[in-house]
Amino acid sequence: MPLYIAHYKSPNGSTPVSGVFEFSSNHRAGSKQNMHDARMHMLQSYGNEAVAWQIDAIETKKADDARSDHQMQIDFRDPAEHRPKKRIVRGFK
Repeated sequence: MPLYIAHYKSPNGSTPVSGVFEFSSNHRAGSKQNMHDARMHMLQSYGNEAVAWQIDAIETKKADDARSDHQMQIDFRDPAEHRPKKRIVRGFK
């Protein structure tokens, strides 16, 4: 399942709360089903205090290109074969 990051905030009050959490969903980012999955994950994680919170934005989590130890990866694959494009001539029979 794809991973998403949701940004939430509490209503303006004496102790405003804001933050992010990570969740997984089978639905497209920003869809109603995805928002519902985010809301359910937030309620399961934070409990009753999260009932009044609002989800501001949902974005897809990017896969890290760099390794955790900051070591570059070497690509040992053979170079791709270059094939010239076929030329299409139209109008002649």
